[in-house]
Amino acid sequence: MAARLSAVRVARQLTSTASRRPSFLPSPCTQRAAVPLQRRLFTVSAAAKEKKYTEDHEWIDVSADGKTATLGISDYAAKALGDVVYIELPQVDMDVNAGDAIGAVESVKSASDILTPISGKVTEVNSALEEKPAGINKDPEGEGWIAKVQIEGEPEGKLMSKEEYTAFTEDA
Repeated sequence: MAARLSAVRVARQLTSTASRRPSFLPSPCTQRAAVPLQRRLFTVSAAAKEKKYTEDHEWIDVSADGKTATLGISDYAAKALGDVVYIELPQVDMDVNAGDAIGAVESVKSASDILTPISGKVTEVNSALEEKPAGINKDPEGEGWIAKVQIEGEPEGKLMSKEEYTAFTEDA
């Protein structure tokens, strides 16, 4: 009985406020016309923006506009190399093809080429690494980036997400 009286009271309040509502405001009880859905011209998923890794232990981080990419070596590669003593960086304005060696990293233990998974033109290099190559050991996937490349075409080879790369390195 009390529930029925509450429902009647709510109904009266809605009808009384609707009658006092100014005419230029739509009534909450009226249905609105269905707005047709517009197709988006461009969408970017979070997966497209995430950092990708190669089987050669490099990483690539494509910018939000998809025109440039930052390249570097992974944490796993930096730990495997040990203390880096020399880094050969690519030349600015150098044209590169996917799979090309764009530089080299030398450590106390070994040396390794830096390969690029994309084609394009080198637009910037991290010259701070020439002066302090050990900086790549401190933050290889951040401040230890190697080069920025203006992208031409799609990346080649297998690119892995962080989770896939972690599983890949655990198997190695």
